Formats: sequence, structure tokens, C-alpha cells
Amino acid sequence: MDILEHNRNAWNGYVESGNEWTRPVDAAAVAAARAGDWQVVLTPTKPVPRDWFPDLSDCDLLGLACGGGQQGPLFAAAGARVTIFDNSPAQLARDAEVAAREGLTIQTVQGDMADLSCFPDASFDLVFNPCSVVFVPDVAPIQREAARVLRPGGLLMMGFTNPALFVFDYAKSLKGELEVRHKIPYADTTDLSEAELAALTDKNEAMTFGHSLDSLIGGQLAAGLLIKGFFEDAAPEEPLSRYMNNYIATCAVKPG
Repeated sequence: MDILEHNRNAWNGYVESGNEWTRPVDAAAVAAARAGDWQVVLTPTKPVPRDWFPDLSDCDLLGLACGGGQQGPLFAAAGARVTIFDNSPAQLARDAEVAAREGLTIQTVQGDMADLSCFPDASFDLVFNPCSVVFVPDVAPIQREAARVLRPGGLLMMGFTNPALFVFDYAKSLKGELEVRHKIPYADTTDLSEAELAALTDKNEAMTFGHSLDSLIGGQLAAGLLIKGFFEDAAPEEPLSRYMNNYIATCAVKPG
């Protein structure tokens, strides 16, 4: 299976079906951001602390796998020079739609977030990466590329799923039953039965991957970044959230 192509098609489909992460911000949110009142998320519900952010009025910002017309327009309205990079053309179209509607300048680029070769070294002051590495089998090249395109002193903000979520049988968890089934790292493509995988493919669902904390956090350190901010969050609809926060956000800085 070509994971990049499959997940591109899946997210194009999510746009058509109105998935919550494909619904653009409205005019009121953009107007508030222009006045300095804005908030964004890296994880399902908890806003990113405002003190994590640099002055956006002089900030080259890369929204990495960040399409959908949600965060990018708010950053642009707040004064940042925004580039949104995403695998899904339909998700990028959401940002273009809001930019046209609100008179914002947003550059959109389609591609694989593990390959940012279209950008020179030290191109950005901030790379903002909401929960999306769950859709790729290897996190390390994404972290290395993010570090490369950051300027010294630049920030990488990442949201990701706690790997504990992938330990349990997902279908049973939706019924409130937490049964340990899988090891970490996890992959839909190798850890599900043929019937389960076929069901996901038939429904055009994105393939997901559960990465170790060593990859998710240690990988940022291995890429030469230093973690300076951290918080946890939960998705209330997921049964595991009754027992623990199942999402993590980090803010890392490139020394220099």
C-alpha cells in the first residue's frame, strides 16, 4: 500500500464528509485574530499557551500537515507570513478559500511532510505541526526536516497521540472495553487482521501508526532540538481518557 497516496485520498474524502478537522474558521474568528484575540490547538481540545508563541507580526510560519482552514488563517490574521504544507489538496483548498474570503495571504504547498526539500535551510521561525504524525510510519525524517528549515532560535510545536492509545483493541474500546492487544510501535497495515484492514480500506479511512515516546520526544532531541514546553490533553469521546490524558503537545527550540 502506498500510505502517502492512500491517506491523501482519505483526507480528501474527510473534507467531502465534513470531518471536524476540515471545517474552516468563520469570519468572526478571523476578525478576532486581527484584533489579537486568537487561540489554536495542537491536540483535540486544549489551546496552545500563548506564551509559547513568538511575535507573529514578524514571523515566517510553516503549518506542517496543517491544512483545513483552521489554524493557518488565524496565524495570518494575527500577522504571520504563513505557508501551509499538507498532503491533501482538498485540505489546502480550505486554507485558500478562507484566505480569499478574508483577504489574507497564505501560501499553500502540497507534499509529503517527511520531505521539505522545496524549502531552503533556515526558512522559518516557527513550524506548527498539529496531530498528524499518527498518519505516517516514520517520525524521524519529519523531525529532521522541521529542524533543518527552522532558523536558530526557531520553534517546533508538535501535537501527537500518546502511544498508549494504540495498545488497546480499537473496536472494543469504542464500546467502552479496554482490552490490551497491540505492541508499540503500532501500524494499521501490519497489526490488524486482513478483514479489519479491508474494512478500513473499503471505508476509505486513513491508515494510522502508533509511535513510541522515544520516537516522538526523543526524536526531537536527536534532531538537535531542545524541549522547552509540554502539556497533555484528552479526547473526551475516547474511553481511555477516563483514565489518562491520551494526547501530548511539545514546544522545542532550535539552539543558536
